[in-house]
Amino acid sequence: MSENLNQRVIIPDLIKKKRKGEKIVALTAYDFPTAKIVDSVGVDIVLVGDSLGMVVLGYADTIPVTMDEMIHHTKAVSRGVKRALVVGDMPYMSFQISKQEAVRNAFRFVKEAGARAVKIEGASPFRLEIIHALIEAEVPVMGHVGLTPQSVNRIGSFKVRGKNKEEADQIINQAEKLEEAGVFSIILECIPLELAEVITDRLGIPTIGIGAGRFCDGQILVFHDLLGYSTGYLPKYVKKYVDLNKIFIDGISQYVKEVRENTFPSDVYSYHSREIERAFLSRKTKK
Repeated sequence: MSENLNQRVIIPDLIKKKRKGEKIVALTAYDFPTAKIVDSVGVDIVLVGDSLGMVVLGYADTIPVTMDEMIHHTKAVSRGVKRALVVGDMPYMSFQISKQEAVRNAFRFVKEAGARAVKIEGASPFRLEIIHALIEAEVPVMGHVGLTPQSVNRIGSFKVRGKNKEEADQIINQAEKLEEAGVFSIILECIPLELAEVITDRLGIPTIGIGAGRFCDGQILVFHDLLGYSTGYLPKYVKKYVDLNKIFIDGISQYVKEVRENTFPSDVYSYHSREIERAFLSRKTKK
């Protein structure tokens, strides 16, 4: 089925895709030109992830990312997207303090930055209360279970979750509670594909996998990872479709070489004025 690239994606469209067995395509974006490219090829969801802290801001993890940084980047992405559903990722400390603070920050994503939904990691009782409050305030919420990067200080490392039955049962329970709370979809990150299949079959809302195998209702990757525009470690689940790092290095190296050899800019890349040449350069020649 070909996608209508002129029709804006709304949340009911995602539910319909799950019911019809049509895969949902999601990607991250952190700036205007990237958002335009991603949107133009028919991606359904554009997530402005707090992963921007590691990918474009150079932080060691996502913990330092601020609301102001998220708003800044989400504004840029929203200006570049015409079709996809833009989701803003609630960063660390933007929702953990109180329900009132969480609602206020979610409102910023929607009203100030142009997002049409937000994402929250985890499914603790307090987070479920927050999700209820956000939905009551008319802010759609995407859930996130499995590996939750904002929990890195507690769990100690970025590793696969749910490999044993006890942890798998916990993740299944979290996913079901998130659906009961009213989230419109759930990201399943770094869990066995067998567990992702169980969760996807049990839920009536879409599951979006990242390192969770082919049985999810959709997939998401980090833009920079899939295009080889990342200088850091790439997890097993990332397929690198092109190698932009090499393309960039080759192009910039050639530029450096030509500038130093004075072969760039040539006349082709320069402006000309015969009048100026006659008035000034001819005198220089006579001298």
